[in-house]
Amino acid sequence: MNKNTKVKTVRLVTEIGSDADWNTKETRQLVAGILELKTTDEAKRFLRDLLTPAEITEFSKRLEAARLLSRDVQYEAISESTGLSSTTIARIAKWLYGSLGGYRLILSRLHRSNSSPQRKGLRLSS
Repeated sequence: MNKNTKVKTVRLVTEIGSDADWNTKETRQLVAGILELKTTDEAKRFLRDLLTPAEITEFSKRLEAARLLSRDVQYEAISESTGLSSTTIARIAKWLYGSLGGYRLILSRLHRSNSSPQRKGLRLSS
């Protein structure tokens, strides 16, 4: 980890708050590992090894809920299409519209990547 990365990590920990410890050896390693993924296949293989099938499904549903929320779809419709509870959808909405912008960043990049003729980075494919 170089000095610039260390500064960004400390700033991120300060901004995110104490709900997760982003400065442990393990969490830094996880984030660094994710940043090393280069292809869709690599991402799928890593996620399959890291998460249970149920966790992959749950996280996929949460990202879909964030996408639907960003399009002003009502909670009830999101719940029906994803199976997520209204409490989970409310939490996703809080994070989606919160100050950190993790969901907004990913949704923006996915939208840009899916609408751009020259796609870079990880692409969603079947």
